[in-house]
Amino acid sequence: MGRESCNTGLDDRCRDADGSIRRKREDTLVGTLREEYGENFAEGFRRDAHLGTVLDRTGASSLRELLKKK
Repeated sequence: MGRESCNTGLDDRCRDADGSIRRKREDTLVGTLREEYGENFAEGFRRDAHLGTVLDRTGASSLRELLKKK
C-alpha cells in the first residue's frame, strides 16, 4: 500500500479537493511530525504519542496553535 498523492499549491502543502490546506489528524504520531518540524517538536512527549494527546495536554486547539506557542 502506498500513500495517496496530494494536490499541492505553490507552497507544496497538501490540499483537499476544494483547495483548502489539509489539517493533520489527531492520530498522527509525534515521531512523524518531528520528521517535518524537527527533533525539538513536542519535547517531553514520546515519539509514539498522538498529536491529539499533545494538543490536550498543552491546551492547544490545533497544530498551528501549538507551533505558535513555541
